[in-house]
Amino acid sequence: MNPDPDHHESEFDLRARAELAMAMEPGQPPAHLFRTTPLLQRSAVRRGFAVFAVAGVVVGSLLALRPPELVRGAIEHEYYERTLRGNFMESKPLLQHLGLGQRKAVPGFPQLMRPCDIEGHLVYHLTTFFEKGGMVTVFAFDQPVKLKKDDGWWGNVYWKVVESREGKPIILVTQRKKALAVATATFAGPES
Repeated sequence: MNPDPDHHESEFDLRARAELAMAMEPGQPPAHLFRTTPLLQRSAVRRGFAVFAVAGVVVGSLLALRPPELVRGAIEHEYYERTLRGNFMESKPLLQHLGLGQRKAVPGFPQLMRPCDIEGHLVYHLTTFFEKGGMVTVFAFDQPVKLKKDDGWWGNVYWKVVESREGKPIILVTQRKKALAVATATFAGPES
């Protein structure tokens, strides 16, 4: 459009405009004429960052809830020996390692008593049934290990690390939370 309304276009201008109109195809302008948006302002990139951030929070939360390596090894060991039954050792040394040396019998109805290896540690494994709680697997270590008192739920079982009456860590593993409370009262020291 001509800015001056009184000015008429010359014959040359009209002919040039007509020839250019016939020479160029109508449609979209070339891509290089469009304005480009910065990478971080594109919606797909922002969605990708949001998905990555949410995935990071979820993975971080799961790793934060993960029990210590010895507890995970005990849970895996309990899973594979869940159906094993028998007394493969005398009750006296087992009671000593559980901090119950003054007792004459193993608490509950013992299903399995045996020495085992978990993560390179000699462990005394006791699976026993408490009538008012359920089945509990107890792991007492032969040598001192560093485990702090803690509890949680991992791999479809409840677990708890308590100190025995002698101050050694004991791992309790069960499928019922009520059984965990009964086992804690039986095996843990007075301050646990």
